[in-house]
Amino acid sequence: MLIYHLSAECYPVAKVGGLGDVVGALPKYLNQAQQTARVVVPAYNNAFFQKTEYQTVHQGKLRLGPFVFSYSVLYEPTNQLGFELYQIAIPELFDRPNVYSYEDDTERFLAFQIAFLNWLVETNQQPDVLHCHDHHTALIPFMVQHCYNYESLRFTPTIITIHNGQYQGWFGYDKLHYLPAFDLSKIGYLEWNGTINPLASGIKCAWKVTTVSPSYLDEISNKANGLENLLRWERPKSLGILNGIDTELWNPKTDALLEHHYGLRDFKKGKAANKKWLCEQFRLDHEKPLFTFIGRLVGEKGADLFPHMASIALHEFSGQINILILGSGDPEVEQQLSGLQHFYSGHYSAYIGYNEALAHKIYAGADFLLMPSRVEPCGLNQMYALRYGTIPMVRRTGGLRDTVMDVGDGGFGLCYDQTSVSDVVHSIGRAIQLFADTKKFDAVRKEIQQIDHSWNSVAETYISVYQSISKQHL
Repeated sequence: MLIYHLSAECYPVAKVGGLGDVVGALPKYLNQAQQTARVVVPAYNNAFFQKTEYQTVHQGKLRLGPFVFSYSVLYEPTNQLGFELYQIAIPELFDRPNVYSYEDDTERFLAFQIAFLNWLVETNQQPDVLHCHDHHTALIPFMVQHCYNYESLRFTPTIITIHNGQYQGWFGYDKLHYLPAFDLSKIGYLEWNGTINPLASGIKCAWKVTTVSPSYLDEISNKANGLENLLRWERPKSLGILNGIDTELWNPKTDALLEHHYGLRDFKKGKAANKKWLCEQFRLDHEKPLFTFIGRLVGEKGADLFPHMASIALHEFSGQINILILGSGDPEVEQQLSGLQHFYSGHYSAYIGYNEALAHKIYAGADFLLMPSRVEPCGLNQMYALRYGTIPMVRRTGGLRDTVMDVGDGGFGLCYDQTSVSDVVHSIGRAIQLFADTKKFDAVRKEIQQIDHSWNSVAETYISVYQSISKQHL
């Protein structure tokens, strides 16, 4: 089957969060399973784009209401990522380094979707499946069914994966004319709660809806920023499929970003060496348990708790722990976390920013990973941590609930129920006790490295979904 993945992100082309990791891995494993998976993302003017050589395979024009843009479809010919990569260049809209947070994001991602469909029609392509990811590409299911320009694609099966249902791409009726012409009697497929809602439209029009974990599908049926009733209505065509991780990229035996490699036989020595290097860089005590957070400093991740939580924990467990934070996001949280370094030097440090290489080193060197998320549709960080023998400490929500079981229940992590300072600090106290029990601590670390969260079985599940909707097409 020929499957196109449409996304705003794809690692290492452009990544902000877990969406990029998923789109950068799933297609590779689909190809290894004898499918033909291609990825299409915008051509951002970032480091990857600047260092990559492309072939121009198509050029055309698209109309966005009264505006006309030229676009080019660029192909990366080496297939270095394990799949065919196409980037759509629309210089006026994407000749910028960042993925999101521009005032014209609505126009940018609408133009991207229109350019993609124009390319398919103008080159007479007939894919087996169009797989759309999040709201940035969620209008494609509507457009292929109802826009006159795409009549040849009308019966192409579509699937939408919800990575984060809180963001829906809303825009007003004043921009409705940006869409290619369609029968206005079909406008109900675009509307939800008095506005144009791309994610809602994708849920209505796609042949299948997936979420990135079974628990997240249950959760958003009850709390989805206004989409609850729609998701309950569309539940018969929906399913939760837990994400995997790229075990070739995330492998402590071969990870080129690590200072010291290790496997099951020598993990204690290897993790100790990585921890010592890490603690030397941040002036921490490598003899003490190292707690870390890696990710966006935003409310969804519970990051607003970190300044208070870190102060309480470092005071309550004075001299017993280290805390290392890696992330960026809310400026106030960033400032508070940076300021703590003056008060807890030698036991606390923070790196404000995005640093992929450092993230790998922290997974290898840390003892515990903090994830007090309010919302975590799947979560990949806990899977990376498991792969590197770092014990996750998580709130029971979304994919965290599906992937981490508490040591007290015969599992391998530390779990709690509320995103609160008291719950996190209490779990740190439990972690200190586990760390002190060297035999049990090492047994848990060895066990978690053997848990299989690879994409292989996940890819097979997606293939079954693709086959089911392809049969509907026939």
